[in-house]
Amino acid sequence: MEKTNRQENCSDIDNNSEQECSSDKDNNDKQKSVSNQELGKKGEALAEKFLIDKGFRIIQRNYRCKIGEIDLICEKDKILVFCEVKSRRSIVFGIPAEAIDSKKIRHIRRVASWFLTQKMCINRLYSDYDMRFDVVEVVFVNEKYELNHVENAF
Repeated sequence: MEKTNRQENCSDIDNNSEQECSSDKDNNDKQKSVSNQELGKKGEALAEKFLIDKGFRIIQRNYRCKIGEIDLICEKDKILVFCEVKSRRSIVFGIPAEAIDSKKIRHIRRVASWFLTQKMCINRLYSDYDMRFDVVEVVFVNEKYELNHVENAF
C-alpha cells in the first residue's frame, strides 16, 4: 500500500469560487456555508487534478449505474483504478478512509464489476488490464487542504 501526501492552499482549488473551506472552530458560520456535497465536489476535483498530475488518465468521473456510483475511474500503465474520494473538514472523528467500511467496499466492487461487464460486452475494453481500488483522502484545514492517496486500499 503506497501513500502519497500533498498540502496546498484552498485558493488553489478554484480561483472563481467565493466559498470558504475553513474548519477553524472560530469560523463555524463559514464552515456551514460549504455543504457536505460542495465539500465532496471540491475534494473530487482536487483528487482528479492530483491523479492527472501523477500521470493517470481519467476514464470517467462519477460513474453511475443501476447499482451505484464510483467517484473516479482512471488508468495508468495498463492498470485500471477505481478510486473512492473521501473529503472531511477535520480528522476529529477519524481519517476519511476509515469511513469506508466493508459494506461500502462490497458496494464499490459491485459497481466496478458492472462497469467492467458493460465495457467488456461492448468492445472488450480493459480485458488485458490489471485492476485495483484506491482511496484519495482530502482534509480541509484552515484555508488549506491535505491530500493523501492510498493505492491498493482494499
